[in-house]
Amino acid sequence: MTGVSGPVGGRRHGNLLRAARERVVIANAYFFPGYRLVRALREAARRGVDVRLVLQGQPDMAIARTAASTLYRHLLKAGVRIFEYRQRALHGKVALADEEWATVGSSNLDPLSLALNLEANVVIRDRAFNAVLHAHLERLMREHCREVDAA
Repeated sequence: MTGVSGPVGGRRHGNLLRAARERVVIANAYFFPGYRLVRALREAARRGVDVRLVLQGQPDMAIARTAASTLYRHLLKAGVRIFEYRQRALHGKVALADEEWATVGSSNLDPLSLALNLEANVVIRDRAFNAVLHAHLERLMREHCREVDAA
């Protein structure tokens, strides 16, 4: 049921995003994805997948917000919904796709996590776990985040 895998932005998970049919939710403290992941997120949203990102609203490093926000317009235009967590520093690193696949781990979507840091994620293929994680993320978005407006 579970296994250790690379980060959600790796090549293997890019394929998973391309296969998603219903929903993709990614919560990451730092969001500096590569071209492949940005393309996969945009393509998923354009084909009707509910793609949501929960990102740091008040990062501990100003450059982190600047870097992430440079992608906002590009992603929003494709239909990706972006939610900024506003309570405190966000250190979550989770993702889910459709109703069965989820990952929890130490990987951010940044070049260090993806290429240089020693990171690990656990991949869980379990509908019950996915449903609980999805409910927690929905509540987090509703109660503790601000949705980013394209304007």
